[in-house]
Amino acid sequence: MTLFDDGLSPQRASAPLAVRMRPRVIDEVLGQDGVLAAGSPLRTMLESSDHCVSVILWGPPGTGKTTLASLVSLASGRSFTQLSAVTAGVKDVREIIDTARDQLVLHGRGTVLFIDEVHRFSKSQQDALLPAVENGWVTLIAATTENPSFSVISPLLSRSVVITLEPLTEADLAVLIRRAVADPRGLADRISISGEAVVALERMSMGDARRALTALEAASAPLLATGGGDLGVEQVERAIQHVALRYDKDGDQHYDVISAFIKSVRGSDVDAALHYLARMLEAGEDPRFIARRLMILASEDIGMADVTVLQTAVAAASAVTLVGMPEAQLILAHATIHAALAPKSNAVVVAIGAATGDVKRGVVGPVPPWLRDAHYPGAAALGHGQAYIYPHDLPGGVAEQQYLPEILLGSHYYRPTTHGGEAHWAQVVARLEQARLGEPSG
Repeated sequence: MTLFDDGLSPQRASAPLAVRMRPRVIDEVLGQDGVLAAGSPLRTMLESSDHCVSVILWGPPGTGKTTLASLVSLASGRSFTQLSAVTAGVKDVREIIDTARDQLVLHGRGTVLFIDEVHRFSKSQQDALLPAVENGWVTLIAATTENPSFSVISPLLSRSVVITLEPLTEADLAVLIRRAVADPRGLADRISISGEAVVALERMSMGDARRALTALEAASAPLLATGGGDLGVEQVERAIQHVALRYDKDGDQHYDVISAFIKSVRGSDVDAALHYLARMLEAGEDPRFIARRLMILASEDIGMADVTVLQTAVAAASAVTLVGMPEAQLILAHATIHAALAPKSNAVVVAIGAATGDVKRGVVGPVPPWLRDAHYPGAAALGHGQAYIYPHDLPGGVAEQQYLPEILLGSHYYRPTTHGGEAHWAQVVARLEQARLGEPSG
């Protein structure tokens, strides 16, 4: 079993640049100062061969999860074994655990078991790890790009320390890129790189060290083939024509970006809303999903403050289905801009929430007799429908009549704001209440 997940020795000249530049010592690790601070669980594991706890490394791709696992193994003198949750089954897990237990009992040497993409393990596969972690047969280091609170079983979480890794900053990436250009393991100064090219690589990498080095390798390949030269921003952009966004339609990014989109619209920041819309569409999000969210938002966050936004959102949802991508992005942008710029009110969601709350608490009361169905034989004898006043027979179209059950008289669920068009509806609500109660209008 090799130390690195791709099976290539980092010393091999033919290995990818990202593999050759993998940190060999802790001081070469970039971007994780917080989790490597003195006294932190991970730092302690790296500095003491006697202190090893099972950990779950949670972070986006290219933040050093595999590197940190291998460094823990080297620092502790333990064997290093790796599994990929994509290809391993329960049988593979049990075989490795049996081997690790025998090695511990017979030779006194522990094992670091690194599992990449542990969120892809089923419950039964994760269950199979519990005895080994519980009894200390292995030191588990599991890597995941998804929130472990949702993707890792509770018993395994309770036996592990969750360590959150952050994307590399642009400053970290600049150090990484320049190191790879100069280092004998990397490009060994066979090319030079402009500051603008470094910045372009930083931005395209989006905090992912592996992506930065892969992009650097692709951009420098034509120069290396002719003996070297100067790498500029044009060569970088030519080599990396499209940024592959980090966006899992079933994972955290899906929920995080749509949440940011909705909150930006709610906050009336049209530019931020358009940014997150573009981010979702470029990552391949289903435009129909975005349209559905806009329809919900139109009532939840705008409502009667601008009743036309719901009409726009419904029309957009229909048009997106008929038109499809890429033109659907124009329709979604139209609806997003309208929603972001519209006056905001949550009075609709507050109203239905309050009404539902009373119903759930049992504050309902019988329907007043004059409002009950009077269309079946015998209804009149029960008094159903009697004393009902038909509003259309009245000059103003509003009857002086009680509609709420007796127990709820005086309840007010819809409380209009003064935002946008809802200020008008506040006046209408007040006028209608006066008419129903038989009070003279002010």
